[in-house]
Amino acid sequence: MGSLPRIVEDCLGIVLVYSDGSISRSSDVNLPMKVQDDGSAVWKDCLFDEKHDLHLRLYKPRSPSTAKLPVVFFFHGGGFCVCSRTWPNCHSCCLRLSSVLQALVVAPDYRLAPEHRLPAAVYDALSSVEWLRNQAVLSNGGGGGGDEWFANGGVDFDRVFVMGDSSGGNLAHHVAVKLRRGSPELAPVRVRGYVMMAPFFGGTVRTKSEDEGPPEAFLNLEILDRFWRLSVPEGNTSDHPWANPFGPESPSLDCIKLDPILVLVGGGEVMKDRIDNYAKKLKEMGKEVDYVEYQGMQHGFFVNEPFSEVGCKVLEEIQNFMLKNSY
Repeated sequence: MGSLPRIVEDCLGIVLVYSDGSISRSSDVNLPMKVQDDGSAVWKDCLFDEKHDLHLRLYKPRSPSTAKLPVVFFFHGGGFCVCSRTWPNCHSCCLRLSSVLQALVVAPDYRLAPEHRLPAAVYDALSSVEWLRNQAVLSNGGGGGGDEWFANGGVDFDRVFVMGDSSGGNLAHHVAVKLRRGSPELAPVRVRGYVMMAPFFGGTVRTKSEDEGPPEAFLNLEILDRFWRLSVPEGNTSDHPWANPFGPESPSLDCIKLDPILVLVGGGEVMKDRIDNYAKKLKEMGKEVDYVEYQGMQHGFFVNEPFSEVGCKVLEEIQNFMLKNSY
């Protein structure tokens, strides 16, 4: 009689990988965060990818202060392995973004690893952006068929910003590289800039903050390594191009024209030096990059506490970035 399969990977107790290759994913996730909702924004869910049964959540201000709302995409984090648009921290964050930025926020889900390894999440992110393009075409055509929130000229498809937290920041990077400056393939939609909050990048060579930084409340090197083992194509390392934009086999970004990028990171993050290095290398290539570090803050500080004092500073930074790159 053979032995029972044993657990070989335990991803925060949410995803378990067994020795026989089987995977179990818990739908009952007990999160410490609660929804923070001051009633200033409304939301609803939409199906955007029928083939993969993927949904997104739309948010808009309850009482808009402008005739046409810019669009802000928000790709959630979770190391490509956990999280969704429905998690309370993600939901609270998007409510806050919509209300303060006076924007229509689009928060898509994407397929998760290890059931769906990279580049599945990248393809899903691009699919969600294509969904917005289709909404713009339907809206401009006047023939109907699109979502009512995009009708009647209330959305400014010429002012779209793509934002991502952690692994969502990684997705924002790949979307930026794919669409290039001005996003010509998306017309009549135009992306104006990208906001990457502590983008989740990897690499086999450790940085100083990874080697010497103290463990964070929600993140450490063991968790980071596990996320990469479960999310990159099988048999690869965290130097894979989907993980490391400057890895040994990653395509050069020198000749690629990118829209402006705003990089935000906590000064107490394990990944701080890797993210700082990302911004510096892009600047050396002549890309338009702003880098802002929040002293002492740890991973997820904005998404987990969007109504906090530092959360207000983050929102102000994003507002200024959007204003600077809107025209």
